[in-house]
Amino acid sequence: MQSFDSPSGVSRLGRYQVLDTRDLEQAREAVADVYLDHDLAAPTDRLDMTLNATSDRLFTLGYLTYQSAARLVMPATEDSYHINITVGGNTIAQRGDGARGATAAGVSGLALLPDRVTTVRWSPDAEQYILKIPRLVLETHLSEQLGRPVRDVVEFDFEIDFSTPAGRTLVSSVEFLARELDRPGGLADMPIAREQLEAFVMSQLLHAGRHQYSDALAAPDDPVRRGRLAPVLTYMEQHADEPLTPQELARIGCMSVRTLHATFAQELNESPMSYLRRIRLDHVRAELMRSDPGVTGVNEIALRWGFYHHSRFAQQYKERFGELPRETLRS
Repeated sequence: MQSFDSPSGVSRLGRYQVLDTRDLEQAREAVADVYLDHDLAAPTDRLDMTLNATSDRLFTLGYLTYQSAARLVMPATEDSYHINITVGGNTIAQRGDGARGATAAGVSGLALLPDRVTTVRWSPDAEQYILKIPRLVLETHLSEQLGRPVRDVVEFDFEIDFSTPAGRTLVSSVEFLARELDRPGGLADMPIAREQLEAFVMSQLLHAGRHQYSDALAAPDDPVRRGRLAPVLTYMEQHADEPLTPQELARIGCMSVRTLHATFAQELNESPMSYLRRIRLDHVRAELMRSDPGVTGVNEIALRWGFYHHSRFAQQYKERFGELPRETLRS
């Protein structure tokens, strides 16, 4: 498939082309199909719209530019949150409740809510990554972070500040996700890693944007007793060959994700995913030691246990066991 670069010359989700057009109605229909129905106005003599987008279990990530002074009037999203991350040019916006916001590359973004009408005006050179996150997905993720149910719309401030540490990390993680999805052999071929990175992006969004749950998210969380980790550790051992996530492990332990991380740090001096990696490396070693090198290869076993980057896996294996995996297999 042809790779479509942004006007800045950087490939942005070029493997996932939806439409490249100079036709205003085609441009509107394509964005409506991926995101939501809306009204679009733009000078047609300069319009050069590109939309690239990909969806997975957690959310949709898209790249959009009009290369024209476009004006979009969008109804309430109803069942999703839309996060506009400007990576070129700028936009100005107004929400149905009177709130005003503006975006610029690396400076600020916008949060479009399920219950607000929004009008956004794009500069001719504006380019954006746009996240479409279903309400159920984001609100469930937030409830897992807090350790309690979330039943209300997350009332993000209209503008998201990207100059804060959390804001910079949010932008960097979205750009990294896009680059990896574009790269052959990258996250597009690694469902476990992709889901974990998408969950990280949502966590960063919840910390970067201000909303009614921000103070609760930022509050320190005391670790619970080591005994609370026992069912989590047992579950990790029994399901190490499955795509486990911190959210799933927190549910097993009946605790929030923050409590899970705090307890692992205090009791085991490592993160849950680091502990899981050690379990998986132990399983890989056990298989290598009982396998016939003439029949079974290292990569086959590594993939079975969730190691997709072969060079990184070999380095991690040697750090743990003092030899390369192929040496274990030969011996």
